Amino acid sequence: MIFKFKGFDQDGKRVSDKVEASSLLEAKNKLKSKKIIYQRIDEETLSFYEKFDFSRTYKVSAKELSTLSRELSMYIRSGISIVSALKIVQTHYQNNKKMRLFISTVSTYLDEGKDFFTALESQSVVILPEFFKQSIKVSESGGILDEVLMELSRFLKEQDKIHKEIKAAFAYPTFMIIISLLMIAFMLTFVVPQITGIFESMHQELPTPTKVVIAIGDFFNNNFTLIFALIFIVTTLFITLMNKSYSFAYGVHKLILKLPLFGEITQKSELARFSYIASLLIRSGVPFVLTIKLSANILNNLVLKELFSSVAKKVVEGKLLSTALHDSKTKIDYAFIQAVALGEETSQVQSVLTHISQLYFEENREKISMLLTLLEPALMLFVGGSIGFIVAAMLLPIFSMSIQ
Repeated sequence: MIFKFKGFDQDGKRVSDKVEASSLLEAKNKLKSKKIIYQRIDEETLSFYEKFDFSRTYKVSAKELSTLSRELSMYIRSGISIVSALKIVQTHYQNNKKMRLFISTVSTYLDEGKDFFTALESQSVVILPEFFKQSIKVSESGGILDEVLMELSRFLKEQDKIHKEIKAAFAYPTFMIIISLLMIAFMLTFVVPQITGIFESMHQELPTPTKVVIAIGDFFNNNFTLIFALIFIVTTLFITLMNKSYSFAYGVHKLILKLPLFGEITQKSELARFSYIASLLIRSGVPFVLTIKLSANILNNLVLKELFSSVAKKVVEGKLLSTALHDSKTKIDYAFIQAVALGEETSQVQSVLTHISQLYFEENREKISMLLTLLEPALMLFVGGSIGFIVAAMLLPIFSMSIQ
């Protein structure tokens, strides 16, 4: 639970903040340990719009977690303890209440004698990736916390960078598609019906293209509300099924992997992420089977996530990862399996996985760039061709009149 409080700190300054605790008594004890004299302390109540949010936890972004990891790594390398480092970092989040509360809660658990991993595991303010917490757990026991935090920061920063690149790359094509569909819908719904009245007064046979455009225009004009209602219902239903139905989401993800070009890009993107985090966990000292399970959890595609989860069980039984992947029903890029097999033979799995991730990331950048290069002129042709067809269809009867 989250409790809000107002009071004075040990320097006599007025403070107003939040504290996480399982009960009111625990919240009071935590404030007492921080030498804060509270005037008022109450459990936080949800605002009107927050009542519609079923989760009170905050999903920290990759960028925020990357920045936090980098700062903590730098302070620890400078010889500052993790407790002092967190207190310094907390001052950087004055405008981010959730992150400030998260760091404050972790600091409180550390003050109580818990280690960093247990403090992260105990807090319920933000949702942290499981691989992140497991990396912290192993690195603490191995005395390489600063190194692992820096590696985690690089990985998360790279993920955030790739995500932004993809969003930026598809922004223009998405804009073009939306504008073109709106323009075509506008012409068919409002422009074409206005011209149709002129053709009806001619009492002559219309060309086939004109009939087609008029029929489509009449359909849009008569069912305008129904079409938008259907689009809204289908979109809502699709999103709901993707979130609630595992079998439906699994089927969609399986279909995506079978799509030409898009399927290959998706698969290599997922394998690159798996390889990078797996290499990081192995370097941190995480057991190999646990590495496979944790790396599988960061995958978005349910087909590949289920593949690596099932493969982890076979590795426990004594199979090599490459053999288990080769024998599985779900087929993935054979070059990935060969590379893993080579790493297992030479005991250089971590190094091989690092190279695979870099290779796949670069390949995907090139393919996405090529796709966008081809997509832009294709969209221009689609927009121009569609509008040109409508205009030509409307002009054909006029030309036939002038000829007569």
